Amino acid sequence: MPKWEHLIDFSPVAALVNIVDVLLVWFVFYKLITIIKGTKAVQLLKGIFVLIVARILTDLFGLNTLRWMMDQVLPVGFLAIIIIFQPELRRALEQLGRGRLFARTMMQEEEERNRLMEAITKSVSYMAKRRIGALISIEKETGLSEYIETGTGMDSYITSELLINIFIPNTPLHDGAVIIQKNRIAAAGCYLPLSESPFISKELGTRHRAALGISEVTDAITIIVSEETGAVSVTVDGDINRNLDMEEFEAKVRRVWFGSTVGPTNTSIWKWRRRKNG
Repeated sequence: MPKWEHLIDFSPVAALVNIVDVLLVWFVFYKLITIIKGTKAVQLLKGIFVLIVARILTDLFGLNTLRWMMDQVLPVGFLAIIIIFQPELRRALEQLGRGRLFARTMMQEEEERNRLMEAITKSVSYMAKRRIGALISIEKETGLSEYIETGTGMDSYITSELLINIFIPNTPLHDGAVIIQKNRIAAAGCYLPLSESPFISKELGTRHRAALGISEVTDAITIIVSEETGAVSVTVDGDINRNLDMEEFEAKVRRVWFGSTVGPTNTSIWKWRRRKNG
């Protein structure tokens, strides 16, 4: 009988069950991390990790007094975690009861996309009306690190107010491009390579040539607001789409950035306009 049980433990079925078990545990931990991401619980988890490492080190180096102190504290750690993480645990249980726990990641991604589009569209609309020149390049698969290094590092949360403020004339960072990397403003005042194509219209200035230049060597999406006319253009894959209205602009950027179109819940610029007009 022991031999038979031993064979069962190493059967393909048992191996498959073990793999599924490990994947499920990993998935649960992943979901828990996504829930507490961006909350104070992240910092508390770092503190707990430090305590665990310290406890291991006390055994390695024979620090008996410190080990005794930690042994008095750690047994009540589970209760402390429940108390400390009470808001996050309550939120997770509420989402589980509503059946939203596993859909949360997709919902968060959609909310973040809408927020980014609203911030960029609002800032572009503002600058276009006032003929404030702007150049915004969004990194996709091809890295833009070498161009980020030519500017002033920011690593900032994207808001329409910040983007507008960067391009206000006569401010230190208005001349050059803003580069967005991983949904954050990586740097401002960056230098982009100018296109050397002989087919570019003579009426296009340096901003448009730089936007075309970066689109010829990377897959970045670049947004241009003309200082002379206030016209909005977008370059991608060596092509330029000129004189876009706000609806066309948002649809184009959303399609090439997120691979989606403007739907009933994604018309951020029109929501903003309605709020502005009361």
